[in-house]
This record gives sequence, structure tokens and C-alpha cells, in this order.
Amino acid sequence: MRVRNIRGIEKKIEETAGEKYIIDPSSNKGRWKKVFNNNNPIHIEIGCGKGKFITSLAQKNKNINYIAIEKVEEILYKTVLKLDKEESLKIILGDGNDLLEYFAEDEVERIYLNFSDPWPKKRHHKRRLTSDVFLDKYRIILKNQGKLILKTDNTILFEYSLNTLNKKWLLENISLDYHHSEEIEDSPTEYEEKFRKKGIRIYRLEAINQK
Repeated sequence: MRVRNIRGIEKKIEETAGEKYIIDPSSNKGRWKKVFNNNNPIHIEIGCGKGKFITSLAQKNKNINYIAIEKVEEILYKTVLKLDKEESLKIILGDGNDLLEYFAEDEVERIYLNFSDPWPKKRHHKRRLTSDVFLDKYRIILKNQGKLILKTDNTILFEYSLNTLNKKWLLENISLDYHHSEEIEDSPTEYEEKFRKKGIRIYRLEAINQK
């Protein structure tokens, strides 16, 4: 996806998001519940894109603390523009590689991966967000029985994820043709809405962390 550069974008993010923008997430490692000023569970989305998914969940679920992580400033700004007055969402300009700098052991209860880059070339497989490199980090910050939830339109990435997750995680609710249900805590992303209009199949799975 080509992203148009915006002059002074980080300042725009900080000014628009206010206290919801966490400038130095590593300083909050182990103390995120103090940041939110409650003991609610913490759910994070890695690669939040334009933010439709996580802002929608935050507006519906006031009893959960959400943290949106995105590494591209111009894309994160799209999330900032969707922010409401809800106090249950914080945003981070950061990278999934740095999760262990942001979160302490057992600090997170759920991780969302929505339509992540499939990195199709073999030499780039370790960059996939369900590679063993990333899964080892998730297992540390996730509580025992915490969940990783993946949605993708990419068959190869989904099959790859099934194989890597099956080593140490308990897989459940695997769908090869997923359709949103009100019974599931979920919301469509911008990509998901486009794919559905084109008749593209969506894959989804849930993986439980077993320590």
C-alpha cells in the first residue's frame, strides 16, 4: 500500500490524540493498568491500520483496555482521527518486534492480528507475525490461557500460521470462511469490508496460550 507522506505527522498525532497517544510505551512496561487507572483486561492489536477494528471494539466494550500498535505514522494518524471520548483505548507508534520492551510478562490477555502482511517470499518468513520469532514474544506477554486471534484473506499465511501455532498453542474456532457474528467480540476492518464486497474468503482462528 502506498502511503502519502504528511509533513509534521508525529506532531499532528500527538496534538490530536492527546493523552491517548503513548509517546514512550517502554516507560509503561508492567504498569499499563495504572495508565488506564483500572484493573480491566488488556487487549492489543498489532498493525491496527486505519483503526476501524479497534476503535469500534473500544466504543462497544468499556470494560476492556485496548492498545493499538502501528509502525507507519501516516496510517496511525487515520486511527487517531477515529478516536472518540472513550478512555479505554491508547495508541502506540511502534513495531511488533519491540513488544517485550512495551509489555511485562503476563500483562496482556488478548492479541489481535488482522490482515497482517503475508511476507510471501521465503527469505522473509521470519517477518510474518505468526513466525516462531513473534510467537515466542506473544507467549511471554500473554497470560496463561490468553488468546491470539488472527484474521486474514491470505491462504498461505493462514496455513503457515496453523502450523506454527499448532506447536505450543491450543487452536480453536478455526474458520475457513468466516462471517462476522454478534456472538463473537469482533468488528470488521477496512480491508475485511472490501474483501467481502469482492467475494474474497476470510480465514479466522483463535489460539490459546498454554504455559
